[in-house]
Amino acid sequence: MATPLSASALLAALKAEGCQVVEYRDWRTHNRNHKGAWGPVHGVVIHHTVSSGEESSVALCYNGHASLPGPLCHTVGGKSGKLYMVSAGRANHAGSGDDDVLQAVINETTLPADNEANTDGNSRFYGIEIVNLGNGRDEYPAVQYDAAVRWAAAICRAHGWNERSVIGHKEWQPGKIDPAGPVEGRGQFDMDRFRADVAERLTHPASWSAGSKTPTAPTVQEDDVPHAIGRYTSTDRTLAARKWTTLSIDGVDLLTGATHYQAMAHIQAVLPPGSTIQGRFYHYRGDGSRWTGPLCERIGTDGSTFADFHNSGSVVPAEKVRFEVIYYPADSNDSKSVTITAAYCRGLYWK
Repeated sequence: MATPLSASALLAALKAEGCQVVEYRDWRTHNRNHKGAWGPVHGVVIHHTVSSGEESSVALCYNGHASLPGPLCHTVGGKSGKLYMVSAGRANHAGSGDDDVLQAVINETTLPADNEANTDGNSRFYGIEIVNLGNGRDEYPAVQYDAAVRWAAAICRAHGWNERSVIGHKEWQPGKIDPAGPVEGRGQFDMDRFRADVAERLTHPASWSAGSKTPTAPTVQEDDVPHAIGRYTSTDRTLAARKWTTLSIDGVDLLTGATHYQAMAHIQAVLPPGSTIQGRFYHYRGDGSRWTGPLCERIGTDGSTFADFHNSGSVVPAEKVRFEVIYYPADSNDSKSVTITAAYCRGLYWK
């Protein structure tokens, strides 16, 4: 049982967790508090929107529709990885659910089957709507999934909860299927896996004042002047076939410490026509684990091949940003290596 976070405390908790937050309209006072209690709160509920388009989905969750007035959640998770704040109070997202499930959330124990709809969830749960069609085919990009994990972890951290305070809509209200659909690099959206990812996230520190239970926002502000990323190397290096290789571009670690960033890695390589090279940014943690960004692929051409790979994200103090590539010959029987002749990384970051 906990008193709901204020709008400022909620925003600070999310920013401290490394989330890219967008404040939408008058979200701080946009709520359904006049229709019922908001709190005490016990956990968070994960939903998908059954919609497409980031801007239109945020507007839908803010306004609601004819049969269900908005706000329809507290936060909307876009495919870009941005988290849009649409409410800091009671929202129409959880509806009526199972009281046994609520008790399990309160006790932070294994969830029972949801077979009743006898308890108001709108007063007891924070809710996030993740933009997805919910048709079983629309994929959640890795950056979107990671943002949802960080969102849930931020609220759990702020209240002192563990991952068992996180549930899916389908685990709360009979007949619901969300969240559902494929997650980039992870198979189908699985709540046990999601909770495990939240638990892992909670093993890392967040940026708040020592000795205080209240999260403090990092110094990053949207109007801060960014710093430039500028790394370059023209040293030839051999790239083995079918093996992921972390690329050193004037140092393995492109960025370190609590940072928001937008970056592009460019490589020049001698690739046989029809072969492919894939690249991706990743966040390396001190314990050896990592978060892997979206995968991009480029096709080899005659002469030199020039390939760009882009990513944006956030890292906490214990994480480092790196970049890796893998080469696939056009002939599956070919095992010859290729040569990368130049590489550079350009971008912006906000400390």
